[in-house]
Amino acid sequence: MYTMAKTIMIANKVYEELKEMKEDKSFSEAIRALMERKSSKTGSSLRACLGRLERTDAEYESSRKSLRKEYAKWNKRYA
Repeated sequence: MYTMAKTIMIANKVYEELKEMKEDKSFSEAIRALMERKSSKTGSSLRACLGRLERTDAEYESSRKSLRKEYAKWNKRYA
């Protein structure tokens, strides 16, 4: 697949943040990942925003139980 390069202007601070975030990915891959994360409506995007909890972590279990209760309430009201 042939892709044509485009030039965009971004602030220096944004460039530096994107450069740090992209790690070993290309800028295109990093931007695509950010776009997909924004459109994602799953718990994985929530974990990405709040930090990751290990499944064996007591805090994870506590959060999961609390969220299940709140989701059940929401589901009864709006589903």
